[in-house]
Amino acid sequence: MSQDNDNWTNNNKKYYIILLFLVAAGLTVYLMPIQGKFRHEYQKGTPWPHENLIAPFDFAILKTDQELKIERDSVTRIIKPYFINNEDVAPLQIEQFIKNYNDRYKEAVEVVNKLYPNFQIHDSLYLFCKNQSLNLLNFIYSKGVVDFAEILENTQEGSSLVLVKNNIAENREIDEVFTQKIAYSFITKKLKKELVHNVEIITLIENLKIYDFVVQNLNYDEATTLQVKEDLINNIPTKQGMIQAGERIIATGDVIHDEKFRVLESLRKEYENIVGSSAQTRWLITGHIILILLSFLLLYLFLFSFRKEILVSFSKSLFIIMMVLIMVAASSLVVRFNEVSLYLVPFVALPIIIFAFYDSRLAFYIHLVTIMIVGFWAPNAFEFIFLQFVAGAVSMFSMAQLYRRGQLFVAVGSIILTYILAYSALGLMQEGDITKINYLTFLWFAGNGLLLLASYPLIFIFEKMFGFLSDVTLLELSDTNHPALRELAEKAPGTFHHVIQVANLAEEAIRRIGGNSLLMRVGALYHDIGKTGAPGFFIENQGSKNPHEDLKYDKSAEVIIQHVNYGAELAKKYKLPKPIIDFIYTHHGTSLVKYFYTKYSNENEGKVPDIAQFSYPGPSPFTKETAVLMMADAVEAASRTLKEYNESTIDVLVEKIINGQMEDNQFEEADITFRDIYRVKEVLKEKLLNIYHARIEYPEKKY
Repeated sequence: MSQDNDNWTNNNKKYYIILLFLVAAGLTVYLMPIQGKFRHEYQKGTPWPHENLIAPFDFAILKTDQELKIERDSVTRIIKPYFINNEDVAPLQIEQFIKNYNDRYKEAVEVVNKLYPNFQIHDSLYLFCKNQSLNLLNFIYSKGVVDFAEILENTQEGSSLVLVKNNIAENREIDEVFTQKIAYSFITKKLKKELVHNVEIITLIENLKIYDFVVQNLNYDEATTLQVKEDLINNIPTKQGMIQAGERIIATGDVIHDEKFRVLESLRKEYENIVGSSAQTRWLITGHIILILLSFLLLYLFLFSFRKEILVSFSKSLFIIMMVLIMVAASSLVVRFNEVSLYLVPFVALPIIIFAFYDSRLAFYIHLVTIMIVGFWAPNAFEFIFLQFVAGAVSMFSMAQLYRRGQLFVAVGSIILTYILAYSALGLMQEGDITKINYLTFLWFAGNGLLLLASYPLIFIFEKMFGFLSDVTLLELSDTNHPALRELAEKAPGTFHHVIQVANLAEEAIRRIGGNSLLMRVGALYHDIGKTGAPGFFIENQGSKNPHEDLKYDKSAEVIIQHVNYGAELAKKYKLPKPIIDFIYTHHGTSLVKYFYTKYSNENEGKVPDIAQFSYPGPSPFTKETAVLMMADAVEAASRTLKEYNESTIDVLVEKIINGQMEDNQFEEADITFRDIYRVKEVLKEKLLNIYHARIEYPEKKY
């Protein structure tokens, strides 16, 4: 019944994971822009590789993005800023001037009397100066007073502005309006010109300080200016010329030069719009569904064939699918809204993050599937896929040691440089002129690189969310100053020396057969921490007294076996990741404590021992790394019992122990081959010979 329940649970998990892939495919189809796909691929500067192309319908020739940009820039340059006249400012300031005129006139007279004591001030000057001042103020306000900063920011030298006065717009040259500083200069020049021989009167009027009443009455109207600019830009025609249905567009072998490329691009856009908006939409969506299902099927089959452990874990499958969907959603939004370039999306973050938890082959394959999916709607699909392909490949080469400080910065620099070089090469091939390359795209590549730096913190976030184990965490755990390892060194120094030796052996073995060497080393360092619970009961920590002498064999076996469960509890206390705890549970598998089992059997002939009392709880190793640890652990421990160390004795020891484990079916659940086991044996023999300095015995010379 229990086995039936397990089968039911496993089948349910399988169905949930298949459903997960189907849901992901459905979301991807939903995110795909509804537009047709032009059937012909082509590149500027290359020959047309298809049959002669005849126009299937009438269509307009579109202007290039560069031409439209030039026209928009031209419109932007000729846009005149709009200013609104505040009708209340001039009357208010003139009223204030009249109100304060008497006091200011008296002060001005005092100044003139001091400077020119012989000058006679007549009563008529009172009205004369007042009228002169009012005339100047009225003239200045009739032209308008603006803020200097607004003029500087929104106009160009020698240009004009539009003044809105009583809802009537009129053009006005910049030189005709005033700022406060210009008004002050104008007043001085005007007085000197009209009263050239009357310096005393000029001084009198200047000391009335008319400029104190010159304030801004023209305000910049940003909303109207922007609206006029937008209207002008929207009115720029995007088309020039027509192609009639039946007209030949290009013949096989013709080089796709600028004009041909423009016509082909116009046809492609028109074709995709027609197909995407016609009654053929349902067939378009059907095509999308088939292509996306096929893409996700390829991903599923790859995992099924090479990384089956991912498909048996819902969380691992969810992580892979989530990473693909994040990139798909980001690219879909960018293409739909068309505010930024698709090259800003950091697609290479996908293989970098996956590589932090898995191998480079899986990371790169998922990257390829993702960019192929995005390529269905990416502009310039060939260029996009090629650039992402080479950038993804470079990321795998440069991220071999992500845990090293600064490695991510080196990788990001390499990726940006790869983007730039590949894009420039494609540009040269298409344009045939280095000056025609769109260098602004390099800025998108730089932005892409900055976003890639977020991969590092995202690795930690996903590590905690899904319970994964990154190389960065493994490197931290490999430090022998970790509290769990310090406790082992203090309480069980013999065991500590043993785990160091096992780590060295296992690390080299797993490197030879292709596995995670850093995970292997860390798992080996922690696999025996449970021996700190009763260190004296393990031979490597014993002195002259053996505590097993006072115990029955079944009790001794119980104490020995207990170090597995105690080690797992200790690991949880120190919050070690689950993959490390797996090494603790599996390093003895379900094997027997053979020494005490044999002793018990020999002394109790005819009595069948309870095999469960002498068996480790397991489970058996279920990964390549845990299998290698079991071999290295048993071989290293047994090697200490050899009386003589030479090639023959070590060879016999290694073969006997590992063959015994194989006969005991300890490696049935692990993804390890006979070829791998053979290589592990060879590594262990080689390393043990080096450790114990074994030498080949040379024959003596006979005389």
